[in-house]
Amino acid sequence: MNDSSAEISHINWDAIKGLGPITNLLNDDSISDILINGPKDIFIERHGKLERSECTFADEASLFALADNIVKAVGRNIEHDRPLVDARLPDGSRVNVIAPPLAVDGTIISIRKFARDKITVDEMAKRGSISPQLAEFFKVAGHCRMNIVVSGGTGSGKTTLLNAISRYIENTERIVTIEDAVEIQLQQPHVVRLETKPVPLDQNPNQEVSVRDLLRNALRMRPDRIIVGEVRGAEAFDMMQAMNTGHEGSLTTIHANHPRDALARLENMISMANMNIPPRSIRAQIASALHLIIQTSRMRDGVRRITFVSEIAGMEGDVITMNDLFSYVVTGESADGKLLGKFQWSGIMPRFLKRVAYYGELERLSTALGIKIPKA
Repeated sequence: MNDSSAEISHINWDAIKGLGPITNLLNDDSISDILINGPKDIFIERHGKLERSECTFADEASLFALADNIVKAVGRNIEHDRPLVDARLPDGSRVNVIAPPLAVDGTIISIRKFARDKITVDEMAKRGSISPQLAEFFKVAGHCRMNIVVSGGTGSGKTTLLNAISRYIENTERIVTIEDAVEIQLQQPHVVRLETKPVPLDQNPNQEVSVRDLLRNALRMRPDRIIVGEVRGAEAFDMMQAMNTGHEGSLTTIHANHPRDALARLENMISMANMNIPPRSIRAQIASALHLIIQTSRMRDGVRRITFVSEIAGMEGDVITMNDLFSYVVTGESADGKLLGKFQWSGIMPRFLKRVAYYGELERLSTALGIKIPKA
């Protein structure tokens, strides 16, 4: 195929024939990922755990036919020199296809299903991903226009949390979302959705429209908030600029294993913008722009949990200082393998009390911290 593996195309679901053994898997709402590693080797992810499916294809030809149908539905063909494609189904599900000779043991199809249910922070609390107190804290963060980076690994629930927090954005605000492939589900009436445009390798690279291009354009669209699905390059510079210039309450995600790692990655990505900004100035910009870094993790029992909520406190010399406001502490393990633990407040009073008071959310913050915060 002549396109880049990063290209996202829209699929006409009705045009896809021969789904065969994966039809029931696609219709099972308890399954989040379908991973086909050749005709006889199919795995699924259910409730955060991988398990082998009993479904199989008759042979490699049947599996390749399915992959070919998916690719043809986006108007392309699988070619021997570059058998790679990313695609997005009408419901938002993501499909990646890689075929022989690149895939040694047969055609590989990876499907990340799009959740039909819109998960709230209260629902996350019921599932054990957060505590009820932390759910209240996230409501405060969403309503009080805090600039937030959600950090975590692949499949750790970053976009799910971003969606949940965004529910507490006021309906009067104009929100611009920017993504490589649309996943953010906002409920507000005034939402402008933008999606990048990759280009095939054999076409003019000037036709590409990147996250950074869309982010720069979004600043001219009179947004109240900007939500970027993920920062992974030089657009981090523009995101910090936006947060520092009147677009408070903006949100994004980043791949990192710890809040401190997220800061280091942001600094590296801002350096990629080739603005020749001294490292200390980059850190000062990050410290000024961000309020919170929220760390998500898919833990060894398969449950996705919030492991840290860290507040950016400022600068001390050349170092960005952070306070861990909340953390998840593992205390044991149940007989069925589920981790036991608790989400606990560190006892550090957040530095944004005046902001919370301004938005009238002191009572809710008191509930989240489990203390009485006197009104100033």
